[in-house]
Amino acid sequence: MTSLARQFSCHDAYDPTALNADLGRQLILDAVSPISGIEHIPLRDALGRVLAQPVISPIDVPAHDNSAMDGYGLRGEDLKADGDTVLDIIGSAFAGQGFDGSIGPGQAVRIMTGAPLPAGVDTVVMQEVTRAADGKVTIPAGQRRGQNVRRAGEDLRAGLPALPAGRLIRPAELGLVASLGIGEVAVRRRLRVAFFSTGNEIATIGTPAAPGQIYDSNRYTIFGMLSRLGFDIIDIGVIRDDPDVLETTLREAAGIADAVITSGGVSVGEADFTRDVMARLGEVLFWKIAMKPGRPMAFGHIGGNDGSAWLFGLPGNPVAVMVTFYQFARPALMRLAGIDPIPEPPLLPVPCATPIRKSPGRTEFIRGVLFRGDTGWQVKSTPAQGSGILSSMADANCFIVLGPAQGNVAEGDTVQVQVLDGLV
Repeated sequence: MTSLARQFSCHDAYDPTALNADLGRQLILDAVSPISGIEHIPLRDALGRVLAQPVISPIDVPAHDNSAMDGYGLRGEDLKADGDTVLDIIGSAFAGQGFDGSIGPGQAVRIMTGAPLPAGVDTVVMQEVTRAADGKVTIPAGQRRGQNVRRAGEDLRAGLPALPAGRLIRPAELGLVASLGIGEVAVRRRLRVAFFSTGNEIATIGTPAAPGQIYDSNRYTIFGMLSRLGFDIIDIGVIRDDPDVLETTLREAAGIADAVITSGGVSVGEADFTRDVMARLGEVLFWKIAMKPGRPMAFGHIGGNDGSAWLFGLPGNPVAVMVTFYQFARPALMRLAGIDPIPEPPLLPVPCATPIRKSPGRTEFIRGVLFRGDTGWQVKSTPAQGSGILSSMADANCFIVLGPAQGNVAEGDTVQVQVLDGLV
């Protein structure tokens, strides 16, 4: 057996003719590893990129003890255990313009959020609970020593990692790095993904479709799904069912990309030459995954013109393409891109407002609509669930995920929901 087949067959539950969906996802994740290649880029260009090296904080954040509130800074030991505390106001401290002096017994300073704590101040009382008049401030009982104070370095310590390698840079990470005064970061190069559709029956949009032809929706959904991930994507187009053309295309794709995604041509009897062509280029395993939609799938590694790439052969039906991409290709591509940990959409328990027919034995991804009803959040299935009905994906905002042990779902039963917002 070849390397991938040997690696996967070590799992007791591995069966390529009826592969559990969760195991299939894990096998793929175990097989792939992050690409190499580092770029040093300006911080403003780093949004959506993946850190290749940890960001080490050069400073403490905050850089100094400061006030977490607008109010009055004082010595905690001056607070009375019961009754009001009256203190003399001897000055003011602002963010960027602190109070140069120090406070002594019976004294306080007016202080703003972010202002450095003057010498002697260890407590801040928010202004809303105080009364100030004639140069004095009255503090009510019930205040605690040390309250409303942010200590130097309580967020980040100088010399320690502020962000780990593998972190996807989102707006929060962008701002965090900027708060350290760092203007350039080391990121992984962008993952390169090539994709194409296969089939003689596919017509290109903008041209009349001949009898028996269908328009190529898969390339557009794959384009959209890949674009959301911020990769460098290469649209190869539509490849007809010809073994020589397919082999040439795969060789070229493997030479220019880290991963190749195809749609169609992986079902039994769809194109008998596909398996042979892919076998000549490397190691490709054909799976029948115990799931609906999206049963047939191919996964492997192929060589090409001075390069090699991971191959994801997705089914041909439009909804099956999207489901298999989200459940298998997407997490694997994120690992290839160096994202660590890979964000996994949570499964949320929600009452189901519609009955669903299902037989045990496979995982089903039902297109659903999550909505707020009279009794709280509920989910219902879209009316049509055929794997070729793309309008059901357009109408859905979630998957209802029914595991292999699940049977029929009655109205009101709790089901697991995977929200599409953030996934798509």
